[in-house]
Amino acid sequence: MGASKDVFVIKRIYDEAADDDGYRVLVDRLWPRGVSKDDAHLDLWLKEIAPSPPLRKEFGHMEERFADFKHHYEAELESNPAVEQLQDLAEGKNRVTLLYGARDPEINHAKVLLEYLEDSKRGSAHRHGKAGK
Repeated sequence: MGASKDVFVIKRIYDEAADDDGYRVLVDRLWPRGVSKDDAHLDLWLKEIAPSPPLRKEFGHMEERFADFKHHYEAELESNPAVEQLQDLAEGKNRVTLLYGARDPEINHAKVLLEYLEDSKRGSAHRHGKAGK
């Protein structure tokens, strides 16, 4: 039986930590307001994988800017060494929970990152002859 395709999941850092979160990684550049380090139950804070400050400010979590933001953030991820770090970190893990502080569960960078990682994994499987296994 192959590994689960859902190694990466996203979750708001304000939601309670759960045993099935697995390895918990905060993917925000800024520490979320009102969350103590103890309450976060983090394994890693990978701020380098977050959107650049200019891109984050331009987006401003405004829905009408999301498509453009997604395009630019994906371009940033293409050359971001933290992506490979995150992929390597997931090797041998059943679950890696990417934590974010944004209010909207659909209009945020963690959702873009999750889709990017899933697409990268599919592309890698095809390149290495592992598709469908």
